[in-house]
Amino acid sequence: MPSASASAVPSAFAASSACAAPVTRRRSLLLGGGALGAVALLSGCSDDSGSRREADGGADVALLRARGARDSTALLARYDATVDAHPALAERLAPLREETARHVAVFTTKGRSPSPSATVSRSPSAGGRRMPKVPKDEKQALSALAQAERRTADTRTAALATAPPELARLLASVAACGAAHVYLLTQRDTDS
Repeated sequence: MPSASASAVPSAFAASSACAAPVTRRRSLLLGGGALGAVALLSGCSDDSGSRREADGGADVALLRARGARDSTALLARYDATVDAHPALAERLAPLREETARHVAVFTTKGRSPSPSATVSRSPSAGGRRMPKVPKDEKQALSALAQAERRTADTRTAALATAPPELARLLASVAACGAAHVYLLTQRDTDS
């Protein structure tokens, strides 16, 4: 009798390993198929149809670039108004304002990218634009600036769906920068 139970264990083990082999093969096939799908998707992103699409959608590109320049210019005006209302924030906001000025330059430049030193100078009467209202409280002013950055980043992220590849990369980069600005504007000072 002990030999019958001893032989049952190896046969049960053999049956379970036989069942495990098809599962392993199915997993391998599924994983392999998923990997092939990812490779096909990634290779589809780098074909030449993107440059043809950008050439065909010239009006859309111009519209998206104009919107990007307008939104960055509005953010720049908000930075300037915030610094005017709260001069103590000037040092903290200077790097963020400088990056926003670069965004204006990038969206208004026809070529690939402007020089790294491209900035937009402060001018209170820039085209007769109305300066945005800034809350009297410093924390509220930073919060309003962060909200403006967030709205702009969200708008740029939404525009990715219709933008041609090269402009989509620019929009994604500038939106990510805006998200970083939101973080920097809302983080609490740890030195206090």
